[in-house]
Amino acid sequence: MWEMFDTIMTQSDWVGKGLFGSLILMSLISWYLIFSKLIMNYSQRGRSKKFHREFWAASSLSQVENEIATHGASEPFAHLASHAIHARNHHARYGAMKLSEKGSTAEFVMRIMRKVMDEETARLENGLTVLASIGSTAPFVGLFGTVWGVYHALVGIGMADGVTVNTIAGPVGEALIMTGLGLAVAIPAVLAYNGFVRSNRVYLARLDGFAHDLFTLLTTGHSPRANASEQTPVVEPVDAAVPTAASQEG
Repeated sequence: MWEMFDTIMTQSDWVGKGLFGSLILMSLISWYLIFSKLIMNYSQRGRSKKFHREFWAASSLSQVENEIATHGASEPFAHLASHAIHARNHHARYGAMKLSEKGSTAEFVMRIMRKVMDEETARLENGLTVLASIGSTAPFVGLFGTVWGVYHALVGIGMADGVTVNTIAGPVGEALIMTGLGLAVAIPAVLAYNGFVRSNRVYLARLDGFAHDLFTLLTTGHSPRANASEQTPVVEPVDAAVPTAASQEG
């Protein structure tokens, strides 16, 4: 196979070499994105589970704030909790000092949480557009390379004195490699894109549920995870009229 690739690079013109190089570059980019996002997602999911477990095991929001200040907000759940708690405390203490802070404390907290979730969604989707583009265009790049290679093979055959099976099979077979290469680039990119989209959808659904519970905790002072008969305030409620949800469509 490497001999065929070498033949393509030595016998093709600049168009064929450019298409071959483009497919190799697409493959390198897609595999880099696949491995980097796999490592990042695996690490982030583990840290999120740990923070989620420790958040609801904490005795107070002050303890959560101290933990975030000590270890940092290195994943979306901690990032969301840090901004929501800071927004609640800031608005409750200073009120609406700017136009962006107008409204009740609950409304201000909800806006901050939605902004953070939008940022985290964009961060999770980073690179997926490139994977989708490679998966959709690589087969056509390979097909164009095949057409271009077959055209030059037929021109060479037409200019030859005699035509045999060997003279036809070699150039045409080398040209068809471009189609196979295009599929080899596209298939992993498409499968990885679908897998990441599914994984992100599940993760964002969990983040949305956490945002709803966190908003309820900050605005009512009661943990939504406690039984109704056992609920005790853990923070002061920030508003009498509490919106029913703090989630967004992700």
